[in-house]
Amino acid sequence: MSDKPLAPAIEGWHTMGDQPHLIGTRCTACGTYFFPKQSHYCKNPDCDSTDFEEVELSRTGTVWSYTNACYEPPAPFVAPQPFEPYAIAAVQLEAEQMVVLGQVVTGVDTEQLSVGMPVELVLETLHETDDDIKVTWKWKPVAA
Repeated sequence: MSDKPLAPAIEGWHTMGDQPHLIGTRCTACGTYFFPKQSHYCKNPDCDSTDFEEVELSRTGTVWSYTNACYEPPAPFVAPQPFEPYAIAAVQLEAEQMVVLGQVVTGVDTEQLSVGMPVELVLETLHETDDDIKVTWKWKPVAA
């Protein structure tokens, strides 16, 4: 086991604690949530606000849809080599009721997923650099 420090693969997208959260924004005028963060204008067509607050989003939700990724993603994503297909889930966040697309943890494929399945946000190692171990957020089915 490496003694290198853990670091987010993409700075500012998630917290690094034992119970990680995605970091999004909420429009202060209409309450619409965004992930990734929005800071220039509200994308809600009924709102013309440009004021946002940073928020930790729900770390749990339910699978809204899912599929597999059978192709190696382009840069800047760093895929383990040799590349192996992985599952992707669109998850409706518990409190915000918005859908966030993300990778499912290693070892869980589409045959193990179902619409409505509860999942939680976890961190998983993406790759190791000379200086640290890069981690990213993924969806993990919640044990019943």
